[in-house]
Amino acid sequence: MFEKILIANRGEIALRIQRACRELGIKTVVVHSEADREAKYVKLADESVCIGPAPSSLSYLNMPAIISAAEVTDAEAIHPGYGFLSENADFAERVEQSGFVFIGPRPANIRLMGDKVSAKQAMIRAGVPCVPGSEGALPDDPKEIIKIARKIGYPVIIKASGGGGGRGMRVVHTEAALANAVVMTKTEAGAAFGNPEVYMEKYLENPRHVEIQILADQFKNAIWLGERDCSMQRRHQKVIEEAPAPGIPRKLVEKIGDRCAEACRKMDYRGAGTFEFLYENGEFYFIEMNTRVQVEHPITEMISGVDIVQEQIRIAAGEKLRYRQRDIQLTGHSIECRINAEDPFKFTPSPGKILSWHAPGGPGIRVDSHAYAGYVVPPYYDSMVGKVISYGATREQAIRRMQIALSEMVVEGIQTNIPLHRELMVDARFIEGGTNIHYLENKLAERPDLTKPVKK
Repeated sequence: MFEKILIANRGEIALRIQRACRELGIKTVVVHSEADREAKYVKLADESVCIGPAPSSLSYLNMPAIISAAEVTDAEAIHPGYGFLSENADFAERVEQSGFVFIGPRPANIRLMGDKVSAKQAMIRAGVPCVPGSEGALPDDPKEIIKIARKIGYPVIIKASGGGGGRGMRVVHTEAALANAVVMTKTEAGAAFGNPEVYMEKYLENPRHVEIQILADQFKNAIWLGERDCSMQRRHQKVIEEAPAPGIPRKLVEKIGDRCAEACRKMDYRGAGTFEFLYENGEFYFIEMNTRVQVEHPITEMISGVDIVQEQIRIAAGEKLRYRQRDIQLTGHSIECRINAEDPFKFTPSPGKILSWHAPGGPGIRVDSHAYAGYVVPPYYDSMVGKVISYGATREQAIRRMQIALSEMVVEGIQTNIPLHRELMVDARFIEGGTNIHYLENKLAERPDLTKPVKK
C-alpha cells in the first residue's frame, strides 16, 4: 500500500479522498491554488503545496507544477479526483513517466473512452447496446451525410467526438437544417476540444439518464455496483441523482451491468468507471464512459456498502478486487442533492463569504462538503459547495429524510440552490419517479416568475 498520495484536486472531492487515505493510514499531500489557501482540506493535509494563482489554467491544470509537487514531497501516487485533469490521458501518461502511480485507468483506456467515436466502436465490439448512428466520424461529403441521416431517421443529433459537459451537440429535425448543423458543430468542436470530428446518432425524445458504476483491477476482475438515475438535469448538468433507478426491471439492469463488467475485462480496464446510458422504452443505449470517480458516487456507496474511493486506491496499489459480483448486495435507496453557490432559479454564480453554515444530520444523512462558516467561495471554479445524501430502507423514506435535511440546512452570506431542491423534493412527478432528462428544464420554463420559489 502507498505511504503518501498527492491529491490533485480541490473542493469536496479533495476532502473525500483525504478521508479515504486517512482511513487507510496513508499520508496526504494537497496541492492548491492561491485562492484555496484557507480551505479545510489544505489545513487537514499532512503537507500542502501552492502550485499557482487562482485561475485553474495556472494551477489545477498545470501538469508540471503538480508533478513537481509530487517530487518534492516524495509522494508515490497522484489521485486526480474528478474534473480538471482526471480524464486527461496525457496527464496520466506524464504521471507514470515521472515514476508515480496514476490512481485511475491506463492512459490508453482514458484516450479510448475520451473519443466518443472510438468509445462507441469499443462498446459495439463488447456487445454493449448503443444508440443507432453513424459507424464513425461523419464524412465531408454532404450527400453521404444526408444518406446517413435518412437511414437513422429524424430527429438526429450531431455530436463532437471529443465533446463533453453538454457542449458540441446539435439536434436536427429536418434535412434542410442538417448541413448547417454539421458545419456549426464541427466549428464549435474544433474551437472547444481541438478536434473538429463529429458523428451522428438517433435523437431520443424522452429518455432517462441511467449509469452503471464499475470497479476493475489489473487482473481482469470486474464488477458493477448497481445503477444510478441522473435524469434530473439542467443544460446537461446533473442536479439530483438517486440509486437505484426507480421503475426499471431488475433483470434489465442486471443484464446491462454484466455487459459493462465484461466490456471492462475485454479492454483491460483498471480502476473505477461509469458507463452512461440513455434509457427509453425498455432499452439501454450507451452514450459515454467516464474514466474516473463520479460526483454522485456516494449514493452507490450507500446502497452497496463499498467505499469506491478506497477501492480506487487499493486497485492502483496493485491489489486484487476484494469483491466478486455475488458479494454485491444492493439494499435500500439513496438520493443526492448537489448544493451549488448560485441563484436557485436564475442559476447565476454566487461566490462570497459564507457567514453561517449549518449542515443537517440525523439517521440516513451524509453531507460531503468542504464549506464552513467563514469560508470564502471563490469565483474561479465550479459552483458546487457540497452534496447532501440521504439513505432509507425505501425510496419514500429516502425522500422524506432528504426533505427534512434540506429544511434543516442553513447557508447564509451567499445564495444556494437549496430552495430549488426543497421544491423538487415535494414535486409530484419526482415523487412518482421516472422523470426524463427534459423534465426539470420544462418545469423551470413553465414557472411564472423564475426569481422566486413557487408557493405551496
